[in-house]
Amino acid sequence: MKKKVTRQTQTKVAAARGVQIKTSERASRSTSSWSMSIYVYWFIILFFIAATFYILGRSHVIQHTSNVASTEITEENLMRAGDFYTRGKSEILAGNMDEAIADLTAAVKADEGMIDAYILRGEAYMQIGDYQSAMIDFNTALVIDETNSIAYYDRSLLNTRLEDFNAAMNDINNALATYAAKPNDILQMRDLYAKRGQLNLWLKNWEGAIADYTNSLARPEGTVSASVYAERAEAYTALGAYNDAINDYTSAIRVISEQIQGTTTMEQKEDLSMHAMTYFEKSAGLNLNIGNIAGAKSDLESAYAIATSLNDEDTADRLQKLIEALQ
Repeated sequence: MKKKVTRQTQTKVAAARGVQIKTSERASRSTSSWSMSIYVYWFIILFFIAATFYILGRSHVIQHTSNVASTEITEENLMRAGDFYTRGKSEILAGNMDEAIADLTAAVKADEGMIDAYILRGEAYMQIGDYQSAMIDFNTALVIDETNSIAYYDRSLLNTRLEDFNAAMNDINNALATYAAKPNDILQMRDLYAKRGQLNLWLKNWEGAIADYTNSLARPEGTVSASVYAERAEAYTALGAYNDAINDYTSAIRVISEQIQGTTTMEQKEDLSMHAMTYFEKSAGLNLNIGNIAGAKSDLESAYAIATSLNDEDTADRLQKLIEALQ
């Protein structure tokens, strides 16, 4: 009985093992089939990804090639760009800003690297008050050549008009540095120092303004501007250096008297005379501050004579009363 049970048990165990083996084989076949499906699935995904990148890459190459071909610099394009630039420059000198902008736009289309055309067009935009377009052109010019002192100088003038004096100061510093390394026939160190002196004056950096104006006046090139002496006088006045300020106003008036001799129009002569009258009056005020009554009276009398010659009755009456008060 015991052996029979054992034999039955063995039979059951063998049957159970057979079932397990078949189940395992089916599971193995199922797993193998599932794994194969996953591989196929990922292969398809990777294929489509690769195909997509290939198509996009080809499209980019074709587009890039097309762009290069459309902006290819040829001798013909350069000649056309030069012609447009020359005509645009002539239009600016004639005061025809819209025509100038049209010609200079044609120039940069023919030659996208023509930095002078961007700068000149920026100047034209600035003349008509389109400051945003002017800024874009000056920025573009500096992207093409970051050492272009003219672009820095023009952008400094633009930022000054926009009353962003710190940005203007940064640009004029760059203009001075790049010009020193690579001079050109357009700018002069005298003017660059004078411009920075003016910015320092507006920023109330009196010592910096005086130093820049002094450097400007010491330069040998170009002509001396009366305004440089007058603006340095303002900086001296702010520091309480009244005698130095008086001397500068005297120098400014001397320069104006020399310039008047070479004027060709009555309008220029009147404009210079009005500046001289203003400087005489400011000098008179400084002479009063240091107790030089005779000097103040002499300055007021000179200002009065100019006002009379200009038929400026209101100013002449006001100055006459000041002179009488000093009697």
